[in-house]
Amino acid sequence: MPLVPALQPFRTTIFAQMSALAVSTGAINLGQGFPDTDGPVGMLEAAQQAIRDGHNQYPPGPGILELRQAIAARRLADRGQEFDPETEVLVTVGATEAIAAAVIALVQTGDEVIMLEPHYDSYPAVVAMSGARHVSVPLRVEDGRFAMDVEDLRKAVTPRTKMIILNSPHNPTGTVLTMPEMLGIAEIAVEHDLLVVTDEVYEYLTFDQTEHIPIGTLPGMAQRTVTVSSSGKTFAATGWKIGWACGPAPLIAAVRAAKQFLTYVGGAPFQPAIAYALTYEMAWVEQLRSSLADKRDRLSAGLVAAGFQIVRPQGGYFVVADIRSVTATLGREPDGMAFCLDLPRLAGVVAVPQEVFHDDPADGKPFVRFAYCKRDEIIDEAAARLAGMSG
Repeated sequence: MPLVPALQPFRTTIFAQMSALAVSTGAINLGQGFPDTDGPVGMLEAAQQAIRDGHNQYPPGPGILELRQAIAARRLADRGQEFDPETEVLVTVGATEAIAAAVIALVQTGDEVIMLEPHYDSYPAVVAMSGARHVSVPLRVEDGRFAMDVEDLRKAVTPRTKMIILNSPHNPTGTVLTMPEMLGIAEIAVEHDLLVVTDEVYEYLTFDQTEHIPIGTLPGMAQRTVTVSSSGKTFAATGWKIGWACGPAPLIAAVRAAKQFLTYVGGAPFQPAIAYALTYEMAWVEQLRSSLADKRDRLSAGLVAAGFQIVRPQGGYFVVADIRSVTATLGREPDGMAFCLDLPRLAGVVAVPQEVFHDDPADGKPFVRFAYCKRDEIIDEAAARLAGMSG
C-alpha cells in the first residue's frame, strides 16, 4: 500500500540522499554531521570491556541505572538541574528517538506544535506521525547571527498550541539562543501552559564564550520541559545512538510509554561506556570544543575565499553559506538543491541544501549547510576544491 498522506513529504532524509551521493561520486562529504575521528580512548575501551563482560543482551527498559545516574549527576553539576535517575531520566536510542517519543506521547490529532525554522528534518516528520500540525517561527539573520523575534512566537500561538520544540545550539544555523530569547519563550510557555521539548545535543559545543542556556532552568519551566540530549555529538560517537530525556516524572513516564514500543531498548554495551565518559571524559569534551572552534574558523575562511558569504556559527557542527555570489559567478540561479546536486561535479564536495529545513523551500534556496566536524586536512582539501570550482 502507498505511504499515508501525512508522511508523503518524508519519504527519504536529505542526509541519506547526500551521503549516498558522496559515496557514488567519491566527493568529500561535508553534508552529514558526523566526525571522521573517534571519541575518547577510555570510552572506547569501556565499550569493548562491556562486550567482553557480557553486556550484550537487553538492558533495562529505562536504560541501565549506572548511565541514568551519570546523566543526572552531569545535569546537576553542569546545569544545576536535579533529576531523580529512577523516575526522571530515560535512556533512548539517540536524541531523535527521545524527541519522537516525547511528541508521540504528549500531542495528538488536532494539536499544534511550534518549532523554529529552519528546523531539523525529523521534527516535522514526527509531528506528522502524531497526527498534530507543526507551525514554524522563522529565524532571521540579524547582527551576524540567526535570531528569533519573540513576537513572531507569540503570534504563532493559538488555542490549539500544545508544545514548543526548541533546538539550541541550533541545527542547521549554529545559533545559540540568547537569554532574552529564552526568557521570552519561557514567558509564552507559562502564559499559555505549553509543554516544551528542548533538543540540546550540541550543549557542550559552543564557541567564543557563548553561553548555552537550558530553558528548563528558567522560572516556571522545570515542570513543563522535557530536556533531550545525547552522547553522539558530545563524545564523537554518533553511531552508538545513546541519547536521553530528562524531566518531571509524569512527563518522563509518558515518554517512556511511547518509547518502549518504538525500539524498547538499544546499545547495551555502549551504555556503560557512556556512563564512564560522562563521569571521566569531560576534559576530552573541552578539547573537542576548542578543536571544533578552530575547524569552524578553518572552513569558514575557506568558504569566504571561495566566494561564499557565511553566517558565523556560535555552536554545533555546521556553517551556513549564502551561495548567491558564487552562483552568479557560475552563471546559475541561486538554487541550493540544484547547486548541491551538482557540487560533486563542480568541486568534488557534498553539502546539504538548507531549503529542506523550511516549510516553503523558497525561503532556504540561497543557502547551503557545510559540516566542519572533519579532520583539518579534509577541510583544507574541500576548501581548495571549492575555490577552484568552475561551471
